[in-house]
Amino acid sequence: MIWTPGVARAARRIAAAAAVGGGGLTALGAATYGLLFAEGVLARRIVGRPHGMEGPPSDGVYGDFDGEPIRMVMLGDSLSVGLGTTDPAETPGVLIASGLAIIAERPVRLTVAGKSGAVSAELGDQVDQALRSRPEVAIIFIGANDVTTQTMPARAVRHLQKAVWRLRVAGAEVIVGTCPDLGTVRPIAQPLRWVTRRWSRQLAAAQTVAVVEAGGRTVAFADLLGPEFDTNPTEMFGLDRFHPSAQGYLQVAYAVLPSVCTALELWPEPQPRRSEPIYLAAAMAAEEPGAEVSATRVAGRATGVHGRWATLLRRRPVVMPDDA
Repeated sequence: MIWTPGVARAARRIAAAAAVGGGGLTALGAATYGLLFAEGVLARRIVGRPHGMEGPPSDGVYGDFDGEPIRMVMLGDSLSVGLGTTDPAETPGVLIASGLAIIAERPVRLTVAGKSGAVSAELGDQVDQALRSRPEVAIIFIGANDVTTQTMPARAVRHLQKAVWRLRVAGAEVIVGTCPDLGTVRPIAQPLRWVTRRWSRQLAAAQTVAVVEAGGRTVAFADLLGPEFDTNPTEMFGLDRFHPSAQGYLQVAYAVLPSVCTALELWPEPQPRRSEPIYLAAAMAAEEPGAEVSATRVAGRATGVHGRWATLLRRRPVVMPDDA
């Protein structure tokens, strides 16, 4: 994409509108709000409840290797705990920890501080818990509940940025899976599906800007599971038709593991790396599942005339290694 004043304005509007509190139900009429509320209640009834309100306990050491374990923490909402699964081995935390152990040839000590139903405002308490394990790498999945609870994007993003900053100050590498596209959830009907898709992607773009500025990197979930949900919903959805199945969580782990390994310098940064202004990179990533955004420098400078420089990396899908 060629950077022009028009593209600059569009990218800044998409990525920054949420960060300054733009959009939301305040822009909708009372009749529209009533329709969306009714459809939301209906969708919740259709979705039902998964098995339990938390994922299976998965704290522990993974990987049959010698050496000091890599300390990894998972924070965030139901995606971070694998809600809907019953086997710890099927949760994204264990899948990522197991893959990381094989690549690093070291065990990985996993601590899960995430909580089902969490919004970004609850990340502070989760960081308090996570820091007690002195993490080397922290993975955060957050955003969906900020959309469903109609949290102002500016508030959600501020809490996320503070959480990333605290973890980075403590010495942890931070990878954030941005807000997934809730428009891919089948029980949500139109026009609620269209509205949630718009909010989800605007929040994801704003999250990317905030996380990169705080020293972390993001992986765009976007409609990561969308095509598979449409073609094979019984396999990719869990029993509640809202949270991913075991196969769905495996695909989440596919997307995040390469960024974890790169952040820990277990893999080299892919080349060539294309640099973009952060607002453009964030806007583009919000539309592209699996895209990674991280800070970079151009000609030795962290910022340019259009703001901070960032790298937008479109990773090819990887195959998770067999469990150690």
